[in-house]
Amino acid sequence: MTLDLTKFDTLLVANRGEIACRVMRTARRMGLKTVAVYSDADATARHVREADEAVRLGPAAARESYLNVDAVIDAAKRTGTGAIHPGYGFLSENGGFVKALEQAGIIFVGPPASAIAAMGDKSAAKARMANAGVPLVPGYHGDDQDDALLRSEADKIGYPVMLKASAGGGGKGMRVVESAEGFQAALDGCRRESKAAFGDDRMLIEKYLVQPRHVEVQVFCDRYGNGVYLFERDCSVQRRHQKVIEEAPAPGMTPELRSAMGDAAVRAAKEIGYVGAGTVEFLLDADGSFYFMEMNTRLQVEHPVTEMITGQDLVEWQLRVAMGEPLPCTQDELTITGHSFEARLYAEDPEQDFLPATGLLTRFALDLEGADLDSDRVRLDSGVESGDVVSMHYDPMLAKLIVHGADRDAALATLNRALAALDVQGVVTNRAFLQRLANHPGFKNVELDTRFIERNEATLFAPRSYSTEAYASAALIGLNQLAQECESDSPWDRHDGFRLNAPHTIRIALCDPASAQAADSDEAVVIVEGKRESGESLWNLTIGDQTLTASLQPLTGDAVAVTLNGHRRRLQARRDGHIVVMAEPSGETRLFWRRIDAIDHGHHEAESTLTAPMNGTVVALLVAPGAAVEKGMPLMVMEAMKMEHTMTAPAYGSVETFHFQSGDTVSQGDVLLDFAPSE
Repeated sequence: MTLDLTKFDTLLVANRGEIACRVMRTARRMGLKTVAVYSDADATARHVREADEAVRLGPAAARESYLNVDAVIDAAKRTGTGAIHPGYGFLSENGGFVKALEQAGIIFVGPPASAIAAMGDKSAAKARMANAGVPLVPGYHGDDQDDALLRSEADKIGYPVMLKASAGGGGKGMRVVESAEGFQAALDGCRRESKAAFGDDRMLIEKYLVQPRHVEVQVFCDRYGNGVYLFERDCSVQRRHQKVIEEAPAPGMTPELRSAMGDAAVRAAKEIGYVGAGTVEFLLDADGSFYFMEMNTRLQVEHPVTEMITGQDLVEWQLRVAMGEPLPCTQDELTITGHSFEARLYAEDPEQDFLPATGLLTRFALDLEGADLDSDRVRLDSGVESGDVVSMHYDPMLAKLIVHGADRDAALATLNRALAALDVQGVVTNRAFLQRLANHPGFKNVELDTRFIERNEATLFAPRSYSTEAYASAALIGLNQLAQECESDSPWDRHDGFRLNAPHTIRIALCDPASAQAADSDEAVVIVEGKRESGESLWNLTIGDQTLTASLQPLTGDAVAVTLNGHRRRLQARRDGHIVVMAEPSGETRLFWRRIDAIDHGHHEAESTLTAPMNGTVVALLVAPGAAVEKGMPLMVMEAMKMEHTMTAPAYGSVETFHFQSGDTVSQGDVLLDFAPSE
């Protein structure tokens, strides 16, 4: 079917999460009506909430929803959709999907099926690239897949070599083979993995570059034979062949090398009749040699860094090209301004081998004002908001934090400030790990290659240590935030243990959150006394044999200024349950915080309910409903993080009703029981 390339007015985004929200943002600005699709797991997701219309595809499993070609096309027909944007992942590089759209008379915002097929088979793609004069890594890409022949070719190339699945991607079916002795075992493993993932066990072999950089070039082509490159991105910092932090332009690029790589990328795109946005990925050796790796026939996750340095909206380019318009710019009209980084925020635990995390996002916010950052220098592309649930069914990426600066140093400083200002609670993320990466001396000094994380594992995952100042700051911040939760803004107006002219001692225990569950955790005890001098609230904090004079000043947003013995530091401070989080551009400190003194319950005396101070589980009810109790008498026991907490009577009176039983799960703020104070 011949498509009518007139301007469509309705766009369906066949994706979810961050990229769906990103595409719809530009579509709305262009005046297009937006349609979202969703699975049962995403019925209330952000991309659904933001769309003009939304259509259910099916159950949570991707193969029954987002990968269901018939369901997506049916959704497009039901909503009068003229074009479909695939985002990345799912159906974005599925040639069968593109052909089905052509038959249905729906425009695909992307390349033709023939171009996808040309780059989908890596061996065939290498041959096409050689024909176009694009440099290739020495290797074997032939059809003969006899084990003995492959072994012979590897011997000719010289070890180490890289075995790659011909039909693969995403790091599957890949092995580095260091010597001939290990070749057969690696080949067998790659074949099994490739067959399971792609239904194809053909392999290719390439020379393995010991410390290469991963540099990719953004290309764009229209239907009239025009092609340009929008410069390059360095994506060398990876784990398991997945990118973590990207930047543009690639540091250390000369104009000559940039031009050579850009021209080669455009030749690669034109060789396969490409249309739309694509990325040609290269390996860049230390001597300046570069080699074609693969082409991604879609918009990349890291496209925002290119947008930041060029001032172009690549999604708008995609939509205009899909409408049949020529490219908005010629090569000579494209320029680079400044430097940009993108950090990928994942719901995962770097301390547990990057195990994916799930749960309720109790808070998701970027405090630009508190961090004194300009919105034109910082961009957060996300598919979630506070209150959303992170599902187990899909990729764990929550958002992308993108920053811009006049040069690499300025952009990196902004990235660190922005990471410190990003507050994510309820779900474990890699935010602190991203800060450690961005602050690493090797990263700052551009000592980059695709094994950067592996080479620096010892320092990136070094055991935590805490200074006296960190303990003191955490104790002070925890008390201050506890006071802020009361009705009054001033801790001096509350019954929290402090007395004017008669300092009351409060004892705070602090430890590494990872060891808080252990009975023998190594805790630091901070003894706190409050006083006032010349109208200013001061605190004496004693840790071991050291005493510090301290004060705290709330600033804008989550920012506070902590002064210890005259040394003032600005921090992003927040509390996630019992954990105090202190973030600054140089990194993050997290400490488990608890009071270990007798707390004054005077402010509860007029209350008729008792609420849960944290998320946890009810362990035991210690009195019967209706029982008369004395002030301070234990009423029930909760467990949180494998530590028991006893809830005591706030005054003389009686327990009227318990709202939970032993074994029940409760959330912070839940009413645990109704209490009747004595007259």
